[in-house]
Amino acid sequence: MTVFQQQCLWEVATPAPIDAGVMVGEVKVDVCVIGGGITGLSAALQLLEAGKRVCVLEAFEVGHGGSGRNVGLVNAGTWIKPDDVEATLGEKVGSRLNKVLGDAPAKVFEAIARYQIDCQARHQGTLHMAHNAAGLEDLKARESQWRRRGADVELLTGATCVEHCGTDKITGALLDRRAGTINPMGYTKGLAGAVLRLGGVLHQQSPVSELHRQADGWLVRTALGTVTAEKIVISTGAYTEGDWTEVQRNFFRGYYYQVASKPLSGTAADSVLPHGQGSWDTRTVLSSIRRDDQGRLLLGSMGKSNNKPDWFVRSWADRIQGHYFPQLGKVDWEMHWTGCIDFTPDHLMKLFEPAPGVVAVTGYNGRGNTTGTVVGHALADYLLKSDTSVLPIPLSRMKALRTAALRACYYEAGFSLYHAGQCLRVIL
Repeated sequence: MTVFQQQCLWEVATPAPIDAGVMVGEVKVDVCVIGGGITGLSAALQLLEAGKRVCVLEAFEVGHGGSGRNVGLVNAGTWIKPDDVEATLGEKVGSRLNKVLGDAPAKVFEAIARYQIDCQARHQGTLHMAHNAAGLEDLKARESQWRRRGADVELLTGATCVEHCGTDKITGALLDRRAGTINPMGYTKGLAGAVLRLGGVLHQQSPVSELHRQADGWLVRTALGTVTAEKIVISTGAYTEGDWTEVQRNFFRGYYYQVASKPLSGTAADSVLPHGQGSWDTRTVLSSIRRDDQGRLLLGSMGKSNNKPDWFVRSWADRIQGHYFPQLGKVDWEMHWTGCIDFTPDHLMKLFEPAPGVVAVTGYNGRGNTTGTVVGHALADYLLKSDTSVLPIPLSRMKALRTAALRACYYEAGFSLYHAGQCLRVIL
């Protein structure tokens, strides 16, 4: 049996390092981007193409955070239904956000083509799979709401659904042809490579320790250097750390783990998601399912795997695989990893301008590949034009979540109990 490792598949699949060392000395630029994930790098590219001098500071390595550790689904829209978005934000703002994020997958694939990024990109859609009758009703509502907005979505049922999903345990699946899949680490590193090619400055292993206003703009301090900039983009997401920003008090952390098999081949393996879509089911504590370009089966769910014994993680993966894809027989699991998500109570992101010339974002709620791409562009456009109409939603005032730590603990405990029930075959 293969040794079961705690390691991110996307790091293994994207071994090429980014040639960007630690920040040392002094740099003066037009914009300093704090956070080298999809949002920050997309903003940097937009600014560089507008002729601005840009420095990106990454606390760890490019792709270390959610940008490189996620499932790799290129999804349209938000976590909640489009009608709910408009009910929460109002028709005008909600309609704009639905439009921007509905078109967001196309922006990701445009960036991949434009910058020639090698990231296993497949523009074949995604499948949201109904695990029971209530789930099917939810998908019917989503199909109706998105179709009213002109989206290319289709609810698959019967034999067509079984053939697309590779399982008869699904009562229906919403095929969203706008969407697709990527290797998220490959995408993020590809954006970083484009930043360097366009003349941007990028430093890794350079966490920010201080950010304060000075006469000619802002001073950003790291352990070994400083960046002076007229404007700042804060795009650190769920991995925000330190007392230099209030952003981290505006969300609560959640976690998502994934388990990857050894490469699978043969007729049985070919029957699983045969058209290349990534998928996830309608369970409250969902399971995500996809394949990579080597034929691995990737399963994921809410919560942590890095605080659980290997037998527990294997048992969970066996349970989900055995339920949905018994035709595979015994699967040999190769690795598992955990990523962090910045959640908000209403499941919608927030944009901030905490001080003149400083913009920030948080609350992608697990939709970072697409949302990060378009929000990065939008934040850059706002800094260039000082026009709020380029933003997908209005700027919000920062408001700390008083129960953030409690919410995070509550969610993690609930996820762990649910997964324990799955492992013990009490629930599914």
